[in-house]
Amino acid sequence: MDKYGLIGSCVRFTRPLSVQVPMFTSMVLAILVTVIGNLLVITSIAHFKQLQTSVNQLLVSLAVCDLLLGVFVMPCSAVRSVQGCWYLGGFLCKLHTSTDIMLSTASIFHLSFISIDRYFAVCRPLSYRLIITNNTVLIMITSSWLVPAIFAYGMIFPEINLKGREDFYETHVKCIGGCQVFFSPVAALVASSFSFYIPGMILICIYSKIYWVARAQARSIKDVSRQFKEADSGRRERRGANILAIVVGVFLICWSPFSLCLIIDPFIQYSIPPLLGDTLVWFGYLNSAFNPIVYAFFYTWFRRALRIIISGHIFHRGSCRFRLYSE
Repeated sequence: MDKYGLIGSCVRFTRPLSVQVPMFTSMVLAILVTVIGNLLVITSIAHFKQLQTSVNQLLVSLAVCDLLLGVFVMPCSAVRSVQGCWYLGGFLCKLHTSTDIMLSTASIFHLSFISIDRYFAVCRPLSYRLIITNNTVLIMITSSWLVPAIFAYGMIFPEINLKGREDFYETHVKCIGGCQVFFSPVAALVASSFSFYIPGMILICIYSKIYWVARAQARSIKDVSRQFKEADSGRRERRGANILAIVVGVFLICWSPFSLCLIIDPFIQYSIPPLLGDTLVWFGYLNSAFNPIVYAFFYTWFRRALRIIISGHIFHRGSCRFRLYSE
């Protein structure tokens, strides 16, 4: 055994039950919150006609992304984290890793397109309906899924992520029962930039612009007499942008530590402990559970939709036309 681990088969660190039980319980709780919360978001927007706006179509697509993460990725990651071993073979390891990367990248792509939608709604309201059409939203949603899928599966299955460090991977990392995410220095720079840093900078720039425009609009409303409906509509658009900025902030906070770890690790000879990397991945996963919680705290329409769903009134005839907020 060398300093990087046992060659051929992975060392399995069997944790005591006193550690496994709390770990598995907390992970199952995170999975349940992710799945149930995002199902409620999808049901609300899909059922109530008033909620089927362009930005909410992007939100429901984002919720589908988080739901798939909770159903297909997080359970396998939980078993690997708790047991310290991967039981499903090499092909499913690649499928799990590439799907994980695809869904995480798709999340930030959705948030980027949502920020563009909010930019036109707040900063260019007169041209909003001309630019953000149903076809535009369809292109945004398709791009948010297709581009990350091509990137993730096209990198992991041909093993482009190993280019330049194949010998190190074969000698020190690859082993039976292991499923570690491994990137060469170049691949780490490309992957982290494409999946996090470039979209993250775009999000920060757009929401900074929205913030300053919204402040200017708020001051002008105080100074100029306007009709109540126009002012109320403007306030609703700005409030929606502020809430979505919180969603973006939560995403950046949750995934920043792992993205920083990913880009640093190849340049320090892969010395970051696997346990730390695993912990940061789960901290990133929590973003998918936090999104519905943010909606519940800040969106009145989501709270009203939840009450209708939980009470069973959603099964009443014509419930899809219930008014959840004033126009």
